[in-house]
Amino acid sequence: MPLLQFDTTVSATDAEREAFTEAVTELYAEEMATTTGHVAVVIREQPEANLSIGRGVDGPCCFLSADVREGRSLERRRSFALAVMELAAETWAIPEPNLKVSFTEHEGTDLMGVDRVGGEWSGEDGADDGDDG
Repeated sequence: MPLLQFDTTVSATDAEREAFTEAVTELYAEEMATTTGHVAVVIREQPEANLSIGRGVDGPCCFLSADVREGRSLERRRSFALAVMELAAETWAIPEPNLKVSFTEHEGTDLMGVDRVGGEWSGEDGADDGDDG
């Protein structure tokens, strides 16, 4: 069960946040070979003074902290990171230097919901069973 937490200086409407969340969920499922039912997305709007990046330029910022189950390849994680940064840049006119993704990998059992405890990644050669992403 991945937890994808976005901190951004963008002010978005509820409809824009909902559309972004839906798109991120689909991207995660596609790039990480899983299903969407367990993907959790958080969008936190921050004052400009709360976010900074050394290479940043004028404009909004967006940082993703992605807590995911260990086992995905660098290629999978990089592909998702690039896709989600492109989505944020296009959706909210965020300059590329103002985007950042950080992955934290967890054992499957570190990720849980009320109805289940995560398992281990099934491998790069097949799609995930969708239980815990």
